[in-house]
Amino acid sequence: MFQKITLLALVLAAVSCQKKESVEKDKIKVADWLIGNWENKSPEGVLTENWQKLNDSTFSASSYFIKEKDTIHFENIVLTQKDETLTYIATVKGQNNDKPVSFSATAESDKQLVFENPKHDYPQKITYTKGANNTLTAEISGNLNGKPSSEKFVMTKK
Repeated sequence: MFQKITLLALVLAAVSCQKKESVEKDKIKVADWLIGNWENKSPEGVLTENWQKLNDSTFSASSYFIKEKDTIHFENIVLTQKDETLTYIATVKGQNNDKPVSFSATAESDKQLVFENPKHDYPQKITYTKGANNTLTAEISGNLNGKPSSEKFVMTKK
């Protein structure tokens, strides 16, 4: 009898650990709608974000803004899941000594992702919102030079 109880306890422990690992890895799936190539063309130039899935816990993107033939802004982005936390890591060329800055997810759904880092100079908040007709709105916001500021970029899937 004791052997059966022990075996049952081991099986239950293994199944519960396996289920927890599955839930942890599945959390990033809420962001699957980011995957793809996004673009915003305006008189100021072209903003592009290209998202791809690297593995079960990591997405990556390159984001760049080109005006005529000049790259005005370039950044690499990694969206990663560790345990049950989604983290958005941005490395912007020419900013923060080219070192990455991390933003923790504060809200995630199949239509919106919100990442925040209150200690960062600007932005302190990054929001991605899935829109209708294959659109995506990226918004950066926070305090800039002591004043509230925000910028929105509406992109269409290519």
